[in-house]
Amino acid sequence: MDHSLIATGLRKRFGQTRALDGFDLRVAPGTVHGLLGPNGAGKSTAVRVLTTLTRLEEGTATIAGIDVRRDPAGVRSRIGLVGQAAAVDEILGGEQNLVMFGRLFGLAKRAARARASQLLEQFDLAEVGSKPVSSYSGGMRRRLDIAASLILSPSVLFLDEPTTGLDPRGRNEVWRAVRQASAAGTTVLLTTQYLEEADQLADQISVMSAGRVIADGTPDSLKSDLGADVVSVVVSDPGRLAEAAGLLGRVAGAEASVDKDARAASTRATTGSAAMVEAIRALDAAGIELDDVSLRRPTLDEVFLTLTDTDTNTKETR
Repeated sequence: MDHSLIATGLRKRFGQTRALDGFDLRVAPGTVHGLLGPNGAGKSTAVRVLTTLTRLEEGTATIAGIDVRRDPAGVRSRIGLVGQAAAVDEILGGEQNLVMFGRLFGLAKRAARARASQLLEQFDLAEVGSKPVSSYSGGMRRRLDIAASLILSPSVLFLDEPTTGLDPRGRNEVWRAVRQASAAGTTVLLTTQYLEEADQLADQISVMSAGRVIADGTPDSLKSDLGADVVSVVVSDPGRLAEAAGLLGRVAGAEASVDKDARAASTRATTGSAAMVEAIRALDAAGIELDDVSLRRPTLDEVFLTLTDTDTNTKETR
């Protein structure tokens, strides 16, 4: 199978709001595919449609080769879903939760216990498997959530903003669980607002805006598509930051952004190192002392902001 998930021309309205407006997506087997977008872009609606929780109005979609509209029960038998809220029972222990889910999914008692033990080991929860989930950290609960979604070894796992509200330690725990699921052969579709999360986990990324995909590619290719490196300087005297930003912008031929707290000015420069050298010379000639200067590739945050701002501006000028 070339793709575990294919969506073409999906449309969904809620009243006058177009939640999905020609949504297209292709996800290769065994990969982690990040779905990014600002609030209201349609990420969660796309997940709900693809997992058969919301009725598809227009377009076609298949999961593991099964048509979402024609055979929703068949789709549900091949997927796992971890939503934004925890689905586990906090009174029960981790093992009891997994056995319960196994039984609900139709496994015999012995098979459910065996699968629970296997998943507890896989997600480093064996030592706390007998303890009530109420005693777990946020990251441990989400790992248990993911483990429960993998009871039947689904072909595709949907993770809808799984690390929302977690601290950095809990987020790292969930990242490890996602990598483990992918390494075991499960295709993962991950929606997130954390750009670092997508950069860390995703093999491919699709950026959404206003109900449709406006760009996709690997994290590296999306960064390269901006066509410019970022030159940044940190000035010694904060009183000369605005002047430094103006000089940097003129050298690079693009407006420089300013971070007053960091005493930093940054801009994109198509000429890369040449622009950095020229900027250093211009700032030195102006008598502006620097504490630091750097040349780097754009971050995924900058890619995201550029793409979504461009799409918004395009719609406003139509």
